[in-house]
Amino acid sequence: MAVYTQIDNPELYFQVKAFSGTGSSNAVTLDGDTDMQPDLVWIKNRTAAEEHRIHDAVRGANKLLRSNGDYAEATTSQDVMSFNSDGFTVGTESAVNASGQNIASWNWKAGTSFTNDASATGIGSIDSSGSVNETAGFSIVSYTGSGSAATVKHGLSTTPNMMIIKNRVTASKDWQVYSPVNDPTDALALNQTDATGDSNVYWNDTAPTSSVFSVHSGATNTSGAATIGYIFSERQGYSKFGRYIGNANADGPFIYTGFKPAMVILKLSSVAGENWYIFDNKRDTDNVMTQILYPNLGNAEATGTTNIDFLSNGFKLRNAGDFLNGSGRTNIYACFAENPFVNSNGVPCNAR
Repeated sequence: MAVYTQIDNPELYFQVKAFSGTGSSNAVTLDGDTDMQPDLVWIKNRTAAEEHRIHDAVRGANKLLRSNGDYAEATTSQDVMSFNSDGFTVGTESAVNASGQNIASWNWKAGTSFTNDASATGIGSIDSSGSVNETAGFSIVSYTGSGSAATVKHGLSTTPNMMIIKNRVTASKDWQVYSPVNDPTDALALNQTDATGDSNVYWNDTAPTSSVFSVHSGATNTSGAATIGYIFSERQGYSKFGRYIGNANADGPFIYTGFKPAMVILKLSSVAGENWYIFDNKRDTDNVMTQILYPNLGNAEATGTTNIDFLSNGFKLRNAGDFLNGSGRTNIYACFAENPFVNSNGVPCNAR
């Protein structure tokens, strides 16, 4: 029998949650049939112009990063207050819990702690620690920058397909993204509209391996700076990272993922000037999908003309020549599953 998936139940490792704010501290329970304690929670107020809020269990629930800017980490008391066995608790901060306003969250499970003394293990040249989920191909890694060429253990046993890195302590340092469109000298900034940039500063002109990723200086390796990384390695039937070329046609490109998506992150990477995009299955439950949030902007949710369909085995662009489907233009994507196209028992999932 053909193997279609490594993960039958993606809800064990990733879930989207849309909820209405209450204005007072309360627990938010994820919707999956199986409980999941998230280790990375990314929240956006859909109704109002509020910043994207990113919290993880490695830094601690009260430590805030914001994807829509180059801000240093902040300490908060009323954003995400705890990570719970079936969700998380939010405080009174309007960005995550304004009364009566619509909120979106994207939640990933890591869960197994690791620590690496580089000099003792011979893995990497900078000490690192974090939380990893080998099954889901996801790790959160914390390290302190050295300011010169170095390698960092990421905790996974497979080569990362996407890495999102943030200097926690220095303002004006962009988020840096390593993606499938990159060669080892290229980077994208999550908080900017830039195209891929050619520079050996961020990744030391070296592709990641199954044990380490390389850094040089700048935002990924500032001397003495506490730094956090979100590391993703593809898993069949659960996650997919890649690129596609636009065709400027309403019958846009179909991107095969091998699963029905729960979330897609998209970015035009070959030309500067366009935002990052997030689509998901809880804010937009039917095709064609039009509800857009922008990771690099604090804007409220937009109803756009940049539209896509979520299908049983991938996603499809649905606009002629828009920002994500320009003729001959390269776009990157990161995609996480609602259900595998076919589970390990040979049972196919339903389309929308």
